[in-house]
Order: sequence, then C-alpha cells, then structure tokens
Amino acid sequence: MGIYLSAPKTEKASEDGENDRLRYGLSSMQGWRATMEDAHAAYPDLDSSTSFFGVYDGHGGKVVAKFCAKYLHRQMLKHEVHVAGDLGSSVQKAFLRMDEMMCGQRGWRELARLGDKMDKFSGMIEGLIWSPKGGEVNDHIDDWPSEEGPHSDFHGPNSGCTACVAIIRNNQLLVANAGDSRCVISKKGQAYNLSTDHKPNLEIEKERILKAGGFIQYGRVNGSLNLARAIGDVEFKQNKLLPAEQQIITAYPDITTVELCDDDEFFVLACDGIWDCLSSQQLVDFIREELKTESKLSVICERVFDKCLAPSAGGEGCDNMTMILVQFKKPVDLDASPGEQPLSPDQTI
Repeated sequence: MGIYLSAPKTEKASEDGENDRLRYGLSSMQGWRATMEDAHAAYPDLDSSTSFFGVYDGHGGKVVAKFCAKYLHRQMLKHEVHVAGDLGSSVQKAFLRMDEMMCGQRGWRELARLGDKMDKFSGMIEGLIWSPKGGEVNDHIDDWPSEEGPHSDFHGPNSGCTACVAIIRNNQLLVANAGDSRCVISKKGQAYNLSTDHKPNLEIEKERILKAGGFIQYGRVNGSLNLARAIGDVEFKQNKLLPAEQQIITAYPDITTVELCDDDEFFVLACDGIWDCLSSQQLVDFIREELKTESKLSVICERVFDKCLAPSAGGEGCDNMTMILVQFKKPVDLDASPGEQPLSPDQTI
C-alpha cells in the first residue's frame, strides 16, 4: 500500500467564523495519503487589530506542522519588533524562532507531546521528571526556558513543514511564506499570487542551496526534498558557518504586503495538494461561481477538495488537502468582468 491508502479518507474537518471586517471558512481532508500531516491556524481576532490565518503542510510527519500551528502566531505577538509595529520583521523572526524552539530537551518534549501516542506518553513522563533549569531563561522575549534531560542535545526534527500565513491589520494584508503552500487574492475576479512557491529549480533558491554545500538532483534538494524552504528539516541546516537564512533549506519567509481596496473580494491559503490540481485563476473562478449560491465558506472549501480528489491512488489529487477561504465583508458583484486589460492568470503581485 505504500504511502497511499486502498481508499481515500474523505471525511472533512471544517470550521467557519467571522468578525466585523471579514468572514472565513476552512477545511482539511486526509485523502489518499496514509497519514494526515497538514495543520492550520485561524484567529480572526488575534488581538484588537490583527487577524491571523496560517496553513502548515507537513512532510516526514505531522509534528512540525502541529508545532507551528500552536506557536508561530504567539511568537509573532511576543517579539519586541511586533510591539514596535514592524509586523514584517516580527513574522520573519517568528518563522526562524520555530527552529530554535524545537531544539533541546524542551523542544523534544513538546514535539513528543504533539506526536503519536507512544511519544506523547514519553513526553508527559519526561515533563514530570525533568524541569526547567533553575533561574536559567534564554535571551528571547518569549521566555521559552531550556530544560535538562536525556534529549538536551537534540538538534531539532528531521521532518518539517511549509508555512504560509496571512495577517490583516487595519487596511493592510501581509503574507509570509516559506515553502510551496500558496496565498492568492481575488481582485474583481482576477487571481494574484501573494506568495512564491519555493521550489529548488528557482534561480534564487538554487544559488543558496549550492553555496551552502547542497545539490539538486531530479528536482529535489540533495535528491530528497522537493521544496527549498521549510521549518524543521534540521539535517539541511547543519552548516555552522552560515546564518539560518543561508542554509541549504531555510525557514526564512518571503514577505508580501498589499494595501486592501474595494476591488479585493477574498483570499485563499492552501497547501500544494490544491495547487497541484488547480491554477490560482481556476480556483478563484470556482470560488466565485460557488459564492453565487453558497454562503457557508467551509462548504466551498469542501467542494474544492471533492473537485481535486483523484479517482484512484497515484499522481495529482492524492495529497492531504487544507484550505482557508477569507472573504472581506462588502458588497461584491460576482458577475463583474475582471477588467478590460487582459492579465495573465496567476499573476504575482
């Protein structure tokens, strides 16, 4: 059976919510994969002026995605540059901070608690036996205390995840991305990519990989990983002479910031299980058509999964699928033309 099931798991975990500025729906589905390795976060009111949405697509296991879904948004809020109003820098530091937090006894124990049942038991036992070092707190503002224990020299997980997050504050939308999940916004029916899929064959990624001592074989980093940026994957981050941003695989995200306007209808965050099957424009077209008759956004996400799901195991449509759809609250003419000037589909802002 390998990495695929004999029949897909089509049960969907869905959620809807809203505040005075937006409403959202999300869903996730395991599909043909033997395990579910995606995670997500949705906080329309992260604080009084901020909404946060994130999709985390795991590989090699689920724990790093679950760790990021639990902690990344908290780190963004806690960092001092966030307090000073530099949202982009706080998000970038939060991405890199995930790798730091997953090291050592404390990191191992938290990953164990988020893992399978045996690891959870081990993590709970070690949590009772081993405690933070007395009076020792690291220099970071989050006060993530180090711990002594049998895993004190743990360098971090070899599994990893992509991270694509969208943050709305006032009239600004900020997207941070590391990996091949994607954020797309619909402006009067035209799809615009707010993130870049970080694949090893991109020139900027290839240059960093080679400079750090890695190689690309069959489109994969060191013949293994088919993406160039991720959180976790510590085996690709072992060059002691280079900062985190310059490692073979880096968690450092690209940042895209846009000012929202009346043309903006909705945006989508989704893992590559969706983008393997639909282009950005195809997904926007599908959503706009569904919005004419369906008001529950999570149902639209579920219908996207049904559309993408492969009829048999193997190839496109067999991956885990996670999608968040966020709609801005204002009247929208869904029959409006995308505009007189022809624009190439999936154009990136």
